[in-house]
Amino acid sequence: MKLYGDFEKEDWLNVLKLSEKELPNAFIIHGEWGFEDNISLWKEILSTDVHMPKWNTVIGKFKNRNIGFANVYGSPMASNIVHQFAGSGTDLFIQTGYFGGLSSTIQDGVSHWYLPDQTLVEADKELVEAACRYCEQKGYSYIKGHVVSMGAMLMETHNMVKEWSLADFLGVDMETATTLAIAHKFNKRAVGLLNLSDHLLHGDTLYSYTKDRELIESETDKAIRDVALYLSSKFY
Repeated sequence: MKLYGDFEKEDWLNVLKLSEKELPNAFIIHGEWGFEDNISLWKEILSTDVHMPKWNTVIGKFKNRNIGFANVYGSPMASNIVHQFAGSGTDLFIQTGYFGGLSSTIQDGVSHWYLPDQTLVEADKELVEAACRYCEQKGYSYIKGHVVSMGAMLMETHNMVKEWSLADFLGVDMETATTLAIAHKFNKRAVGLLNLSDHLLHGDTLYSYTKDRELIESETDKAIRDVALYLSSKFY
C-alpha cells in the first residue's frame, strides 16, 4: 500500500476522479475566507464543461483550455490542491488573494517540507514579465516584489511587521510560498498575483474597512482575475 508521498500521476488522477483530458492545463488558487461567493463566480467564468472534483474546486473551459480554480485559506489548504494537481500533471499555477502591506526566518508551516534548504522561493520569471507587460497594456497599476507567507494571520504583531518591512518584503500573506514551493518541487511554473488588503505599516487591519477601500479592492480583484485568465490561456 502506498502512502501519499509515494503517489504517482495515475494515483492522483484516480484520487481526483479525472481523466488526463479533463485535467486543468492551468490552475488558479485563490486565498480568501469567502468560499461560497468565489465558487459561484468561477462557475460563471468557467461556464463550459464545468465539474467540481472537490467542494472548493471548479474546473471548466476558458478559450478552449481546461482551467481550474480553487478557493483556499492558508497554506495547508493550498498545499492540498497544488500537490494533487501538480502530481496529476497540471503545468501552471497562479496564486491570487490578498496581502498585508510586509523575515526570511518565518516558515509558513508547509513550504519547508518541499524546499528544505531554501528560504526564498522565486516565481517563474517569464510569467512575471508577461503579467507586467499585460498590466501595462491594460493600464493596471502593479508593483513587483517579495512577500513572506505565514500560517497564523491573527498572530501578527507590530514588531513582526517592522522586521518584515526592514527585510524588504512588500507584504505578508498565507499561501504564496507554499504554492510556489510545491510548483518548484514538481518542476511546474507558478506566479503570485496579490491584492493589497490592509496596509499593516499604516495600522490597517481587516477590521478597519472603509467603503472606498472596499471599492478599490473589488476593482483590483477584477484586474487580477483578468491577468490570471490571460496567463492561464497563453502559457503552457
